[in-house]
Amino acid sequence: MKSIRNLMGPALLAAVAAVSAATGISIASAADDAAATQPPPGPRGWHHGGHGHLLGKLGLSAEQKQQVKDIMTAAHPQMQSLHEQMRANSLKLEQTRPTDPNYANIASLTSQTHGTLSAQMMAQRADVRAQVFKVLTPEQQTQLAALEAQSKSRPH
Repeated sequence: MKSIRNLMGPALLAAVAAVSAATGISIASAADDAAATQPPPGPRGWHHGGHGHLLGKLGLSAEQKQQVKDIMTAAHPQMQSLHEQMRANSLKLEQTRPTDPNYANIASLTSQTHGTLSAQMMAQRADVRAQVFKVLTPEQQTQLAALEAQSKSRPH
C-alpha cells in the first residue's frame, strides 16, 4: 500500500504551484493598478522629495508655471547625472567585500567622492531654488516660505 505522502505529494505540489501563480498574478495586477493611478512624472522641485505640491498651492500664472517648468527641465540633466554618479559610487562600496585588502582605501575614496558629489547636488538644488524663487511674486515667496515651514513641522 502506498503511503499518504506518496499519494498527496503531487496534489500538494500542484496546489502550491496554483496558489503561487495566483499570488504572482495578483501582485502584478496590484502593481499595474498602482502605476495606473500614479500621476505622470514631472518636475520634482529643488530637492529629492520635490516642492511641486507646494508650488501648486501658490496660484502661479501660466507664465510662471512655464518659467518653473523651464528651470526644472534645464536642471534635470545635471541633477540626473549627479544622482547616477552618487548611485554608482555607493554601489562600488556595496560590491566590495570587507575582506578585500583594499577595502579601507575604497571606503575612504568612495566617502570622499560621495561628499564631493553631495556638495555639488546641494549647490545645484540651491541654484534651482533661487531661480524658482525669482519667478515668484513677493507674496508668493512669503507664502512658499510659510508652506515650507509648515511642511517641515509635520512628522513624515
